[in-house]
Amino acid sequence: MTRRPFRVAFDMDGVLADLNSALSRAARTLFGAAAMPEIPLTKRRRRQLWNTVQSTPNFWETLEETEPGAVARLAALVRERQWEVVFLTTRPETAGDSVQTQTHRWLVARGFPCPNVFVVRRSRGAVAAVFELDVVVDDRPEHCLDVVSDSSARAVLAWRRRTEAPGIMLNRVRIDVVSGVHDALNLLLDIDARRCDPPSLLSRLLRTPAAHPASVL
Repeated sequence: MTRRPFRVAFDMDGVLADLNSALSRAARTLFGAAAMPEIPLTKRRRRQLWNTVQSTPNFWETLEETEPGAVARLAALVRERQWEVVFLTTRPETAGDSVQTQTHRWLVARGFPCPNVFVVRRSRGAVAAVFELDVVVDDRPEHCLDVVSDSSARAVLAWRRRTEAPGIMLNRVRIDVVSGVHDALNLLLDIDARRCDPPSLLSRLLRTPAAHPASVL
């Protein structure tokens, strides 16, 4: 019997695409030296910043990768391991082409041909359930909690911050914490290998109920 493909979803911003650096550059342009990363912006300035982002034609195509070469490596693994991958995002619309079109072109330009991009407004858990995903890779703890609460998928939290990952993540069933995309890909390879490798004779014997004494008389 053929095993169904390994199905994985990747969030875009904070996982594959470096939105934070782009926002920091835009904030410095708008507000000068006062807009340093360690200084929180006021609500008014955050609104100004996002107005600038949304008025920039095809803004989502201007982002860099969080880890150079990660998208191309993912594409190579998809070909090699025959994974089914989708890309999820809640990006707002900007001037220029649609979010889906911009995201599609961004991925193709970095080595992933024919990506499946979905702009979603529902919880990550609901999406994982609908697509029958095995794993969702995201950078937001609340999204990971949605995944394990509302679906049978496993969540991988890409946590790049210098602070320790939220304690609830470390003790939650089906949530793994990694430091970035390449670490996430290494983990996915391990999960897929354990999923595909046939169980050893010893493990099969251990799972087989012992025969009733009467049956061997």
